[in-house]
Amino acid sequence: MRPDGRASDEIRPTTIELGPLPYAEGSALIISGDTRVLCAASVEERVPQFRKGSGRGWVTAEYAMLPRSTMTRSERDGRRGRVDGRVQEIQRLIGRSLRAAVDFARLGERSVFIDCDVLVADGGTRTASITGGYVALAVAVAKLRAAGVVSEDPLRWQVAAVSAGIVAGEPRLDLNYLEDSAADTDMNCVGSGDGRFIELQGSAEQEPFSRTEMDILLGLAAAGMQQLFAIQSAALATA
Repeated sequence: MRPDGRASDEIRPTTIELGPLPYAEGSALIISGDTRVLCAASVEERVPQFRKGSGRGWVTAEYAMLPRSTMTRSERDGRRGRVDGRVQEIQRLIGRSLRAAVDFARLGERSVFIDCDVLVADGGTRTASITGGYVALAVAVAKLRAAGVVSEDPLRWQVAAVSAGIVAGEPRLDLNYLEDSAADTDMNCVGSGDGRFIELQGSAEQEPFSRTEMDILLGLAAAGMQQLFAIQSAALATA
């Protein structure tokens, strides 16, 4: 029995609310079980130095956890004087995942910054950030098209992400914190709306996992992402 009573192949109850931040070009609040992440997309008419003069745009991401998003208070990065290594790894993952969806020539020479702030952390914050970050990006892009700033849709496909793992010998989809902290194997999967994978992060916390177990986890993740694509589409249909 899972801590929250879900079936092994069931994602957490997930909702995506559009427009929680009125000044951002695109924003979304994603709630996945008890995990809550606020995602904002900001458009700026500039690109990194290596993109200047190319006619091609850029998408990048930043990720942070509020001090009381967890059971105990954590310090803000600014107080430490450096960016935490885990934070750097996660925001690079978010950026890579969302860039995989973008035709940068169609976006034009401008940047979209995706900010993901974790309000409540109960496992799966990086995957929720990618899933919610895509929705914020899609809203921002839609506004650019409506304003005539871009003529063709720069987004090639949807992007979503979900975790899967082996807990107490059982393959499970979309781990919460209690499951994640006890997992023998943990995998984060990012995929595109056409059924392909963008990035896979898998590790054996205890015993090594077999090819058969990996294939089972990938199957669970693929099915879970299809549900998330539907949730994203339903949210964007209300924009």
